[in-house]
Amino acid sequence: MRIQGLISFVVFFVATSIGLTAVGAAHAQSVNEGDAEIAALKRQLLLIEQKLDRLQKQTAANTAATAKANARVDANASTNAAIPAKASLVPSGAIVKMPNNRPTICTDDNLNCVAVTSRLHFDAGGYNYRPNSTATTPQQAQNGVNARRARIGVLGTFMGDWDYGLIFNLSGSQNNTAIINNAFVTYKGIKGLYIEGGYIKVPYTLDESTSSNDITFMERASSAVIAAHIASGNNRSAFGARANGDWWWLGSYLTGPTSGFPHSTRPPFGATARGVVVPLNNQYGSLLLGADAEFLFDTGTSSGAPLNSDNLTALNSRIEVRIDPGTNALLNTGTLANVNSVRVLSGEAAGSIGSFYVQGEYFDYSVQRFTGLPSLHFNGGYAQASYVLTGEQRKYNPVTGSYGGINPKDPVEWETPGWGAWEVAARYSQITLNDLNVLGGELRNATFGVNWYVNSNIRFMFNWIHGNVAKFTPTNTNIGAHYDAFAMRTQVAF
Repeated sequence: MRIQGLISFVVFFVATSIGLTAVGAAHAQSVNEGDAEIAALKRQLLLIEQKLDRLQKQTAANTAATAKANARVDANASTNAAIPAKASLVPSGAIVKMPNNRPTICTDDNLNCVAVTSRLHFDAGGYNYRPNSTATTPQQAQNGVNARRARIGVLGTFMGDWDYGLIFNLSGSQNNTAIINNAFVTYKGIKGLYIEGGYIKVPYTLDESTSSNDITFMERASSAVIAAHIASGNNRSAFGARANGDWWWLGSYLTGPTSGFPHSTRPPFGATARGVVVPLNNQYGSLLLGADAEFLFDTGTSSGAPLNSDNLTALNSRIEVRIDPGTNALLNTGTLANVNSVRVLSGEAAGSIGSFYVQGEYFDYSVQRFTGLPSLHFNGGYAQASYVLTGEQRKYNPVTGSYGGINPKDPVEWETPGWGAWEVAARYSQITLNDLNVLGGELRNATFGVNWYVNSNIRFMFNWIHGNVAKFTPTNTNIGAHYDAFAMRTQVAF
């Protein structure tokens, strides 16, 4: 015990002091005087030993009393175990933080986290729309506003190895119906490998692998949108894996229906694959090259229908702005019957030199049909370039195999002279949905954009889309349209 050690130390110290004192006294005084002083010191030592003995007994008594009190507390705690105690607002060991202004709570070891995420893309725009004939559908395009994306949900991590997400989308001025946007679980316990399933955004094509918060234009090119809608895209049920290193990315997924698909019908079934190499990536610039494949093995059908009947699909898209859904009728194959499968092969390339960035993709679509009908072939693609006037760069992200957005070096803040980041951009896109007796139209668009990044969470976008859809009937009447569309987006995301 520490008390006994203390007593021994004191006795040793006192005895040593007595000895040293006695030796000194023997040299300074006579033998008789030394004996008298030694006798006096012995009496003092005896008194000290008696006091230390009483202190040890008192300490032992206090220890016994404390043990009895603790036993009573334990007994009371056991008796009242069902009575809840008032919890603190933030449990011990939890850390509240705000990475990029996203509210996040983590354990102090950072292995378990839950965060709130949200994004709002609010669009407003108008059209200078000129139909090519009185048979064109629609005859006019409606100006207006659209909550293009209005999402809110949670993201989390369990034990460092598992991620999950549950995000709802409330957007759509035309139908205001909330749907599941993402509901997934990802295992990431092996470095560089991610195995996931649920409703996810399937990482197929370069532009689809880029977050909608970071894309250069308000809408992706029509050729990429049509490809993604066949068997991938957002809120798609899927299971698969992706892996990456610093200079490569590879992913493949089995896909099913999107969220909200009726369970009374046979669901569609498809697959995607994407591979990327990045032979150059440093502080001065980067280069990305990739290839993609997508397959729709089964279009789905009504419950109980034979395999070769009711297999329907359609390829369509709006004119690269989402204000008036009626423009979807311009570029549209109509319903294609007896579809056995659909295949899309594509290539992608992107690169940057300082603040200058370029990107492009090409798509080849093939629709195979039953009952001896010939296959249909379509194609499309886009090329775009952008330049950040304030000097920031788009950086390659090895986890997504795509490029991120712009994080302004000098954000706009209260009472500071910051101007944020400014970007100018241009894109040319084309797609042809004409083959054999299918006359879906040919779109050619030129888009010019200006983006103002106020800070890492807020962006304002302006797009001018100048283009036309040439769409001919069997009697050679052009039922397409020429148009100029002007649109602006207010974006807030965290």
